[in-house]
Amino acid sequence: MDTIFADYSISMSEFKKNPAQVLRTAGEKPVAVLNHNRPAFYMVTPKLFEALIEELADRDLVELVRKRLASKDTAIEVDVDQI
Repeated sequence: MDTIFADYSISMSEFKKNPAQVLRTAGEKPVAVLNHNRPAFYMVTPKLFEALIEELADRDLVELVRKRLASKDTAIEVDVDQI
């Protein structure tokens, strides 16, 4: 059985009947839409989607910082006032 990463779930057929009502009922929580009792997709609000995208961007930045810190001994010191 697949793990469902949402507090709410609904069948595809029920979702098709009134998607706007599903969104209102869930509030800011994600909803797993199921097809044959398996997650077909997740419905999220724009606010939650933006937060997810920001988190992914932050993780990319953390990885970049870690790489740069690992090679800081080869860095060249500069004075930004002289640029």
